[in-house]
Amino acid sequence: MRTLRINLDAIVHNLDVMRARASQAKVMGVVKANAYGHGAVEVARTLERAGVDYLGVADVQEALALREAGIAAPILAWLHDPSDDFVAALSNNVDLGIANIEQLGHIAKAAALTGEVAKLHLKIDTGLGRNGSTAAEWSDLLDAVKSLGDAVEVIGIFSHLSTTSRQDDLAQIEKFDAAVAEAKRAGVSFQLRHLTASDGSLAYPDAHYEMVRIGVALYGLDPFSTNKAAEYGLVPAMTAVSRVAQVKTVPAGHGVSYNFLHRTTAETNLALVPVGYAEGLPRGATGKAEVSIGGKRYPILSQIAMDQFVLDVGQDPIQVGDEVIIFGDAATGVPSADDLAAAAGTINYEIVTRMGGRFQREYFGAGQ
Repeated sequence: MRTLRINLDAIVHNLDVMRARASQAKVMGVVKANAYGHGAVEVARTLERAGVDYLGVADVQEALALREAGIAAPILAWLHDPSDDFVAALSNNVDLGIANIEQLGHIAKAAALTGEVAKLHLKIDTGLGRNGSTAAEWSDLLDAVKSLGDAVEVIGIFSHLSTTSRQDDLAQIEKFDAAVAEAKRAGVSFQLRHLTASDGSLAYPDAHYEMVRIGVALYGLDPFSTNKAAEYGLVPAMTAVSRVAQVKTVPAGHGVSYNFLHRTTAETNLALVPVGYAEGLPRGATGKAEVSIGGKRYPILSQIAMDQFVLDVGQDPIQVGDEVIIFGDAATGVPSADDLAAAAGTINYEIVTRMGGRFQREYFGAGQ
């Protein structure tokens, strides 16, 4: 009734495209937030088989779920709560991002309890204003890391671009280089520098360093900037589909769904589709979004409800059971995640990440 079709071949293809553009740097495949709604375990397994160098997640819980599923590839988790299970993280060989001395203290205690060497990636805030050490705190953090000796190993130093403008990004790259230079002067050794995500990896090849982090591009979607996924040969991996659950004929002047945002202008057929905002279809896309049935697009004119929406399909021979494509690969002529995002006043990241509820994921390709 409600299906998210996940094309694992597309994900492998997108990895290969971005790997070819990575200036021989390692590639981290970012699978946080359930792999941007695509299913973290299945995507991580696919990336691991395809030889990805690292996997990236936001928090320890996400990392441990991958380990429990048998994923052996290196994993970095970078967003922490003081109560996170760092003992389990170290016991399961999870690399940890460090933004401040307090976090370092929690992880040092876990290292002492487990006898494991904590593998760290030190994060410097170069201007985004989110997670990461400030420039003023950076020296103290480096000293604290050094004081722990062999209890920790610094694998990487990293940051994140804002993608606000080229000028802002270049300023951040300069600050990142300065932070790395300070770490070297402090005697902190490390293996990897990583700064760019999907957008930055396309825009700033000189900032690839030893590793790039690839998130939204893995899933074939446009990054924030003017870079368009299709222009780089990236293929959308998710297609959201449902089926017509009911068709009925109503007279002219008939109200449709809450608030009667749409009233029929003539005798017409209404097709009911069992997908609503409980599945992540934005209510705010009412009146702007389109779906595809049999290669023809139909606007969602009536209010999107929790469980369903209704299409006015006129006299078209729509039948119960006909497939409804909510979004997919625009190259096939259907609405894209970007189209739905534009209709809802948001971005494609939010569309795919929020797809869930009663949707079932079906995987194909890449050895399935």
